[in-house]
Amino acid sequence: MGLKESAKIAVETAMGLKRNEVALIICDEKSRKIGYALFEAARFAKEPILIEMEERESNGEEPPELVANALLHCDVALIPTTKSLSHTKARMAASCNGARIATLPGITENMMERTLNVDYKEMESLSKRLARKLTITEKVKIQTERGTDLTFSIKGREGHPDTGICHSPGDFSNLPAGEAYIAPLEGTASGRLIIDGSLAGYGLIKKPLEIKIDKGYITEVNGEAVDFLKSVHKKYGKDAWNVAELGIGTNPKAKITGLVLEDEKVRGTIHIAFGDNSTFGGTVSVDSHLDGVLKNPTLILDKTTIIEKGKLVI
Repeated sequence: MGLKESAKIAVETAMGLKRNEVALIICDEKSRKIGYALFEAARFAKEPILIEMEERESNGEEPPELVANALLHCDVALIPTTKSLSHTKARMAASCNGARIATLPGITENMMERTLNVDYKEMESLSKRLARKLTITEKVKIQTERGTDLTFSIKGREGHPDTGICHSPGDFSNLPAGEAYIAPLEGTASGRLIIDGSLAGYGLIKKPLEIKIDKGYITEVNGEAVDFLKSVHKKYGKDAWNVAELGIGTNPKAKITGLVLEDEKVRGTIHIAFGDNSTFGGTVSVDSHLDGVLKNPTLILDKTTIIEKGKLVI
């Protein structure tokens, strides 16, 4: 399956774009080819619009005001930018205004061709089932054979499914899709986290990254990507090291490549993000959101094991 066919799946199957709707594509220089492919796939709509903007400096940084305003006046938006606009006030405002939005930060042609052609109904069912389980859970425990031993509370927080199906006003998803996610209660995370898959903004982790966490924040980092994490802390402050998200991958065709957009969707993995969680139920707002992927985890929600050494058992 080529780029043209993948773009058609994104526009028609995932977004359900209709002929009488306004479709907005937002890209930057590096994602121009994919942006144009999505634009061509959306040409049957009443008003297909393509905007190319300057690449943002970090995931979660707000777009220009003009782009934010354009998002408020579309029915469907596809955003294959290099840095993610998912966790921005602009995206959130547009979703609240009824726009159906999918972000595709850092997506490649190969990724599109490999991961978008999935059974969306099956993936939707699994993602929603996991999101419901997260919603009713109070305590989370994560362990791995590499040494992860992390606990936190999600009591009272709502789990969200990322299904890839955006057919109703306000629907939001990544493409490729496939996860269930939730914002941990701020200040409750404690323990040791070993990231051995990939880290957003950095890439593949070849030597495990050890992170110590206390009272909801990173307190110490050792191993690979230390300088990168410290530079993020220096630029954005303490809140960039807030434990912001727990995510569970559900996409059967995703694989770990070093691009977190896909890596975090790999079925049987989990990811922990740091930084902003204000757009999905948390209270921390900062212009940074970094996901770290763990391979072969064991995930326990209250007393129920959901993943055992990388195998979903729900």
